[in-house]
Amino acid sequence: MEKELIIVLDFGGQYNQLVARRVRECNVYCEIYSYRMDIEKIKAMNPKGIILTGGPNSCYEEDSPTYTDELFKLGIPVLGLCYGAQLMNHVLGGKVEKAPVREYGKTEVFVDQTSPLFENVALDSAEKSTICWMSHFDYISKPAPGFQITAHTADCPVAADEDREHNLYAIQFHPEVLHTIEGSKMLYNFVRNVCGCSGSWKMDSFVENAIAEVREKVGDGKVLLALSGGVDSSVLAALLAKAIGSQLTCVFVDHGLLRKNEGDEVEAVFGKEGSFDINFVRVNAQERYYQKLAGVTEPEAKRKIIGEEFIRVFEEEAKKIGAVDFLAQGTIYPDVVESGLGGESAVIKSHHNVGGLPDFVDFKDIVEPLRNLFKDEVRKVGLELGLPEFLVYRQPFPGPGLGIRIIGEVTGEKVRIVQDADAIYREEVDKAAADYKEENGVEATWMPNQYFAALTNVRSVGVMGDERTYDYAVVVRAVRTVDFMTAEAAEIPFEVLQTVMSRIINEVKGVNRVFYDLTTKPPGTIEME
Repeated sequence: MEKELIIVLDFGGQYNQLVARRVRECNVYCEIYSYRMDIEKIKAMNPKGIILTGGPNSCYEEDSPTYTDELFKLGIPVLGLCYGAQLMNHVLGGKVEKAPVREYGKTEVFVDQTSPLFENVALDSAEKSTICWMSHFDYISKPAPGFQITAHTADCPVAADEDREHNLYAIQFHPEVLHTIEGSKMLYNFVRNVCGCSGSWKMDSFVENAIAEVREKVGDGKVLLALSGGVDSSVLAALLAKAIGSQLTCVFVDHGLLRKNEGDEVEAVFGKEGSFDINFVRVNAQERYYQKLAGVTEPEAKRKIIGEEFIRVFEEEAKKIGAVDFLAQGTIYPDVVESGLGGESAVIKSHHNVGGLPDFVDFKDIVEPLRNLFKDEVRKVGLELGLPEFLVYRQPFPGPGLGIRIIGEVTGEKVRIVQDADAIYREEVDKAAADYKEENGVEATWMPNQYFAALTNVRSVGVMGDERTYDYAVVVRAVRTVDFMTAEAAEIPFEVLQTVMSRIINEVKGVNRVFYDLTTKPPGTIEME
């Protein structure tokens, strides 16, 4: 598929994926690469624009990440963000040094003169300013020759500068984060106006082209997919079903650690009664998993057992199916980047979908049509393919499932408790949010992005019906977050929490106490273990 391309060169910035996502929100395709990428490869890719990310280094130090001045002489518009802004000025003859005052957080930026980047940006009428997110120790003390200062702050003389003649733009702040109020508009101005992109990257055209590409690659071959029921694998199953129909076999391993009724919901969509013409195999392996997890309390040990057992079950089913030509995987773009294959940022985690392939299935090649999409784009593809909203907008769910939402040993009884408590909690939060929207016409400001119940290994004395109890404590958690890298506890209305508490204690056998988790991320994580 021929498409306009913006390249993000990563200098180790923590927001590199966010930059690419914001560009794609402008309906322009964007990919992340390391700053080590050869200039000739950049030329061959013929990008419409290049964005340089932030990074933790000082560009004037000898061993810091850098690029030659040839990058700025390609005739391709370049936008430098934070470290990228400093590097651009440094390489082209300006001066960057340690700032007298470190700027961090929301900062008032004063616009000094008109700029293509600030076109239609809402400014305070009196001060001609806007709020932006700063995070830097160094600053540009002298712009490069040919650059004009377009914005400043109280402590930073060059918050933005540009060489408009050569389409070079540098901004010291981070437009990609939501704390920069008009940041998305600034990036839009660069991508659509400065770079001249038309904005033709849309999910309907992606679906059409992806189906054609799958058909061409697979031909009359057979494809095997491990369907977890999560968003990525479900969207992949729907896409492959549209492309190759009964040539696809989906193996759904129900390990007994899913949310309440989730296994049946997956089967209803993809099984015999569903609308997709595929081969669907459900393996009910609950008891097998509970036996393997008996007596195991350490979180990483539980993760390892659950992951390895999945491979064993999948292997057994694959052998029953016989030879397949292709293995399908729900790899998405963050998996690629976080595994160190996309940008320069440190490897965050090793993804099973990237880099290592199972050796128990004999196949010619892999099929990964979602490999270049972010999660929000995957959801849009799901809607295009006609998947139900409850599946497309399903909350994030860890691979080990309830195994890491149960503190300590996992048993069938504990799974029942947390499934029932979680179902009640999500039902009441959803109902309260729907009531709020109906009454006020807008979404509740407290509505969390992720919310679930977990089971502690705490047991305490209680009184129910004039009888003494000694039962478990359930903890409910709800967080608000943009990127899931940081999160704050959601302020669920107290009356909702009271209803949740009352229902869980009265309806879920084995529970006599309910806690609400207020911990932010960091220092905590979103999940319990």
